[in-house]
Amino acid sequence: MFTSELLLRFFNLLFFINIIFALAVVFFERKNPASTWTWLMVLLFLPSIGFVLYLFLGQNLKRKKMFSLKKEERENLTSIITKQKEFLNNDKLIKTNSFLNKYSDMIKLNLCSDNSFYTNNNHVTIFTDGKSKFDQLKETLKNAKVYIHMEYYIFQNDTLGGAILKILCDKAKEGVEVKLLYDGMGCLKVHKSFFKPLTEAGGKIACFFPPFLPYINLRVNFRNHRKICTVDGQYAFIGGFNIGDEYLGHSKKFGFWRDTHLFIQGDAIDALQLHFLMDWRFAANEDSTFEDKYFPHRAHVGKTGLQIVSSGPDSTWNSIKNGYLKMISKAEKNIYIETPYFIPDDSILEALRIASLSGVDVRIIIPSKPDHPFVYWASTSYMGELLDSGVKCYTYTKGFLHSKFLSIDESISSVGTANLDIRSFTLNFEINAFIYDKKITSDLDYFFIDDLKFCTELTLEKYISRSIAVKFKESISRLLSPIL
Repeated sequence: MFTSELLLRFFNLLFFINIIFALAVVFFERKNPASTWTWLMVLLFLPSIGFVLYLFLGQNLKRKKMFSLKKEERENLTSIITKQKEFLNNDKLIKTNSFLNKYSDMIKLNLCSDNSFYTNNNHVTIFTDGKSKFDQLKETLKNAKVYIHMEYYIFQNDTLGGAILKILCDKAKEGVEVKLLYDGMGCLKVHKSFFKPLTEAGGKIACFFPPFLPYINLRVNFRNHRKICTVDGQYAFIGGFNIGDEYLGHSKKFGFWRDTHLFIQGDAIDALQLHFLMDWRFAANEDSTFEDKYFPHRAHVGKTGLQIVSSGPDSTWNSIKNGYLKMISKAEKNIYIETPYFIPDDSILEALRIASLSGVDVRIIIPSKPDHPFVYWASTSYMGELLDSGVKCYTYTKGFLHSKFLSIDESISSVGTANLDIRSFTLNFEINAFIYDKKITSDLDYFFIDDLKFCTELTLEKYISRSIAVKFKESISRLLSPIL
């Protein structure tokens, strides 16, 4: 039995461990002040489990480059980037294209911060519902001749997941190169035996940060949130949909699932393929080469301008966040945002305020059905903070809104995997398409305006009159927002 003396020693030990972790937070992690203070409060008020939470959630990858290029690969990419920088610095060439001239600084930003080369031989198809997206995905996979490379945060063991896996198995048996990469946290409840038929058929699978024990993952805070699929170097998908029945609207909890996904044909596929190969090389510990078959020559398919931008805790710059900031600062008429999680840092928050106070029409839609309560209440608190500057805020009521979309002035837009939150900016491995095309952006804006029909506006009057219980939930969630 525990004596009072043993209990005292135990609590003293816990206190000492928390002090050690607190010192680690302050002196070694070098996080931003908001995150540091949040962890110190967790360690102070939850002394019995604070250090356990820190072990799972408080690790820092310290910007160590994880997805690296070989020397010859880096030289080839550098050559492309250098030529593009020279072109963008040539005033005579740029000024002949008024649209490109207006947004050349945006292209330069993505080039310099993420080596995101610009392409304009692209055709883009937009999907906003799961059925049309997955019908196209299945058809594209079935027609694969050379290779299929898939990378998804979540790949569920259910009807849709089983159907997609069967197609992959069939193609592998035909001799098509099939590689499937999934995230250890996103697929935490999916047993690896589910993917065994693919390896038996000749395909390959890899798990990003796999749990070292069932249901236990010490890298839980660092998630590969990317959704990439490339087929034969001719077709690619990027956006918000994962693989699972709920994304077809079959979830009793969420019902209709509203998302945004892109089907790309054209030269931007090379960038998506490049990111997949680097992710695969790291997760599979396989020295894959960048063969010519992965980057085939393509005929002219369209004229949509695209940059594929990635970011993660290993990145030197928060490239996707910086891209968002640049878009917001350049807006003259309107800014439309859809995001399931709205937890901006101070820079994004101030940029949106300034834009609205400058006369820009700023509108933000988030879900009305929370899938993560703390994140939801934190989101409403941040939205409430924008109302007095004229920003219009809405909650989507038709189902669950999972779309990650930002557009300005019916001219340029961004669609991908990154939410407008601190996690996506600093902790997750994300990837977005930045689109320089009035037609595609206008189409995306059309879907945004249509979504407003199924929204409830959060007015300043409603926000001020919220209950004490709601205010309490927001306060606690806001306090924890830097580590959500």
